[in-house]
Amino acid sequence: MTTLRVVVDQVAAPVPGGIGRYTDELTRELIATAPADCEVEGIVSAVSKEKFDQIEASFPGLAALHRTALPRRELSAAWQLGIVTQGLANGMVHAPGLLAPLTRHDRGTDGNQIVVTIHDTLAWSHPGSLTPISVAWQKAMVKRARKHADAIVVPTHAVANELRSFVDFGDRIRVIGGAAASSLVLPTDADGRARTLDLPSEYLLTIGSLDPRRGITELITGLGRPGAPDLPLLIVGQDSWGDITLAEVADEAGLPEGRVRALGFLDDADLAVVLDRASAFIYPSLAEGFGLPLVEAFRFGTPVIHSDVPALVEVGGGAGVVVESGAKGYPERLVAAIESVLGDSKRLDQLRILGTDREQAFSWRDSAERVWQLHADL
Repeated sequence: MTTLRVVVDQVAAPVPGGIGRYTDELTRELIATAPADCEVEGIVSAVSKEKFDQIEASFPGLAALHRTALPRRELSAAWQLGIVTQGLANGMVHAPGLLAPLTRHDRGTDGNQIVVTIHDTLAWSHPGSLTPISVAWQKAMVKRARKHADAIVVPTHAVANELRSFVDFGDRIRVIGGAAASSLVLPTDADGRARTLDLPSEYLLTIGSLDPRRGITELITGLGRPGAPDLPLLIVGQDSWGDITLAEVADEAGLPEGRVRALGFLDDADLAVVLDRASAFIYPSLAEGFGLPLVEAFRFGTPVIHSDVPALVEVGGGAGVVVESGAKGYPERLVAAIESVLGDSKRLDQLRILGTDREQAFSWRDSAERVWQLHADL
């Protein structure tokens, strides 16, 4: 029996985030698509028994779940230094992030192999979007990956190209993207949830924070320009970034109180309702590794407008309206794109069809099968 061990620890993190979701979805499909005579095991840090049982139960079909001797924080520090429990890195190991037991090995003689995943290059391109500790840890783990990983998975060709300018991985990079969550579907109580969320009959929607790289400040600024569409802007995310609040940004843009509203973090059922009922989804981000929110909006046929950063152009595949972000006048160009879409019913219908078709190109099953093939090739 051939075993693939997956580092699933991110699902146990206090804030699992995008990598936690990625880990959860990919692991489920790796189990479901395991070739004959292959099985999947998990690796998790020294979590509580309650959390261990919860993780084990969340992955039906998992052959085993291995708990390390160290809690998450200590495990991250140990693996950063290359201190790995003997036997843990034996066989095939797949890390859906950078947390990985990277040690010296020779897969030609000992049969061991390890693959890590790098989701973006923010630690180099936009370190201000991360904590200094996170930047240092990611760079250290990438350095270890350069020495010891047999392959590097990235979500887009855009990240592959960007990564090459910071780290030389030679021909070890493989592009395997993700998909929208399997649980992101319209609930039966959609109307009730819409009332609870106090959704307007028409609104613009975006996802993110006031982190400068997200471009949401530029979007709000544009909506404050004379003649801009007067639809409310709803934001899936928090209402502040450091000392900057959403109310302050909206006020500086000249928008009335309540015109811009943060919804906080939503569960999948609420997110589905919000995406489905939006007049348009705007994603003005200035740096992305994949751009999952585009795929999520496409699932519901919501018209999408996004920036021209390479990863979003790649993921969008022509199904959304692309706005140039690099030069002066970005807020005005965002608003012009919104106006051109909302004012053209034929274009709205076309974008809905294109988006629904584009979402079909992303599948967790396909991603899992490609991961299996990658390990087979190694």
